[in-house]
Amino acid sequence: MSDVPDHLLRRSAERRAALGGDPAPAGDGGGSGADAPAAAADDGEKIPAHLLQRSATATATATAAPPQAAAVAPAPAPAPVAKGPEGHTQRLLTVVKAGSIQDVKATPTDKVHVWPHLLVGEFVASLAMTAFLLVFSAVVNAPFLAGANFNFTPNPSKAPWYFLGLQELLTMFHPMVAGVTIPGMGIFGLMLVPYTDKNPSNHPEDRKLAISIMTLFLMFWAVLVIIGCFFRGPGFNFTFPWRDGVFFDL
Repeated sequence: MSDVPDHLLRRSAERRAALGGDPAPAGDGGGSGADAPAAAADDGEKIPAHLLQRSATATATATAAPPQAAAVAPAPAPAPVAKGPEGHTQRLLTVVKAGSIQDVKATPTDKVHVWPHLLVGEFVASLAMTAFLLVFSAVVNAPFLAGANFNFTPNPSKAPWYFLGLQELLTMFHPMVAGVTIPGMGIFGLMLVPYTDKNPSNHPEDRKLAISIMTLFLMFWAVLVIIGCFFRGPGFNFTFPWRDGVFFDL
């Protein structure tokens, strides 16, 4: 039987000394394998017998095996790699169901549906206007004028208020310019605004060009209508309403 390794003998001697027994010589490697288990058995549980047996078996195997055995030993086969769909390799944690990562929240947009968002508001506004007209017509009487006399032309003769801006232009320019050129240029310019200002925003602070053009147009026409209504007297001459009165029936 093979000899007990030196390191085990040293450990046994140290253990004996620690327990107060007679230490065996640490360098004595000539003892047989049969004597070592017996000595270990005498000392109780100083060195377990199964450890000595495993050491002896390992020493015998290393002595009997040729040195080239380790070189020719076949390498262990690599663990199989898990493959996903279409042969792609991927980690298990990256395989997530599509339903768990889908965004279920609606994406906010600037568009709303015509029904019910728009039509409900328009319907409520029409009902409110109808109620106001009914109450107003029941309280205030309509100011009917006297019957028309084709032999008598009122002075001043004014058009309805929505045409007074055009009538005011006729007092300043030639009828061709006041009645055709200026209104035509204004309408054509308003038609070009959607093609020149393509900003899709609905916020007033983002539509400065469109708001400026519309404000200029309304102010231009509103000023002409106000002058025709309150600042034109007999003969359609310029006058002041706080001095000569108002020559227009609203």
